[in-house]
Amino acid sequence: MIEKMHIKILGLLFVFCLCLAGCETPDQSGQPGDNDKLPQKEQLTEEPKPEPATSVDAPEPLQVKLETTKGDIVIELDRKAAPITVANFVQYVDDGFYDGTIFHRVIPGFMIQGGGHPPDMSRKPTRAPIKNEAANGLKNTRGTIAMARSGMPHSATSQFFINHGDNAGLDYRPTRGSNGYAVFGKVVKGMSVVDAIAVGATVVRNGEKSFPVKPVLVKKATVISGE
Repeated sequence: MIEKMHIKILGLLFVFCLCLAGCETPDQSGQPGDNDKLPQKEQLTEEPKPEPATSVDAPEPLQVKLETTKGDIVIELDRKAAPITVANFVQYVDDGFYDGTIFHRVIPGFMIQGGGHPPDMSRKPTRAPIKNEAANGLKNTRGTIAMARSGMPHSATSQFFINHGDNAGLDYRPTRGSNGYAVFGKVVKGMSVVDAIAVGATVVRNGEKSFPVKPVLVKKATVISGE
């Protein structure tokens, strides 16, 4: 009897030991243990940031040089604000239309006007008038270039003027409808030449009270950058 009880006790001890060993077996649920988790900052990887645009990516400004008998004037054209006006002006430049024309109307503190007449004041044939882009937000401030026109708002062809002073009265206003004078660029070099042209002596000629005694000639107009 004692021997049977001893065997039974030994059996129970063996089963108990197996249970203890089973508590140390890996979790079979498929979930990783704590040691398998990545650190938080390694889980959150940042997307690469795009490189900022460089000056090489930016389009070169469109500039036109007017070589005059008083010196050179370089004008930077605003293609974004006045695409129709700029395209029209550049076409006249490329055609050589402005070569040999004069600044035929000059008023100090106001503007100098050219782009339509040779020295004998004959009228050069032009292309069709263009749409007035005066509502583009650009202002008739000193050094800006704008289109000359008749009393009709959409009548500009080849003639232009460079503002010698700030001329807010020429700007677009909603109450004027399509009126105003379309600015399409600015002088970036040679404003001293504009000043010299503006203060020249004038006489009355062909009904024009502000015709220069010694008209300044545009020897050549050339696109020098941006194409």
